[in-house]
Amino acid sequence: MNAPFSPPNSTEPCSIETLYIENHAWLRNWLAYRLRSWGRGVADDLAQDTFLRVLASREGARVEPIRQPRAYLTRIANCVLVSWRRRQSLEQAWLEALLLLPEPEYPSPELQCVILETLHEIDAVLHKLRPRARQAFLMATLDGMKHKDIAVALNIALPTVKKYIHDGYLTCLTQMPDD
Repeated sequence: MNAPFSPPNSTEPCSIETLYIENHAWLRNWLAYRLRSWGRGVADDLAQDTFLRVLASREGARVEPIRQPRAYLTRIANCVLVSWRRRQSLEQAWLEALLLLPEPEYPSPELQCVILETLHEIDAVLHKLRPRARQAFLMATLDGMKHKDIAVALNIALPTVKKYIHDGYLTCLTQMPDD
């Protein structure tokens, strides 16, 4: 005899399989609503990414049961969605920069993929910094601003600017492979 069906928002703990069966369609619709202009295909992909994160986070050590499945999935899906939007924004900026190049100087499709993947890796590293530290670091390294000018622009003390830039360099250096 089959076990009685419990509603998706019940407070009883549920397995990953039950979580998927009871909430996948709901999560896909939740994502599709937030991605109106991108279509259901993207929502399907992000729903799968969300469940992959759930699986990855629950491997190994003993973990607490999921008591509020939709709240749990919403939280993870929102993080997946933010990451996806950040990647889309970065890819759009790359394509716009590429359009500024004369056609003979276009990198090969293979090199374009390598460059884009490198940009994603740099973006991930920089997002380990606090927002103000990241902003100060980028102002110094990309815009070439002087420390005093950054302090004025961000309305922070000069030693704080130096600390933020130092933190940025350390974060980048710790991600470099040891050769």
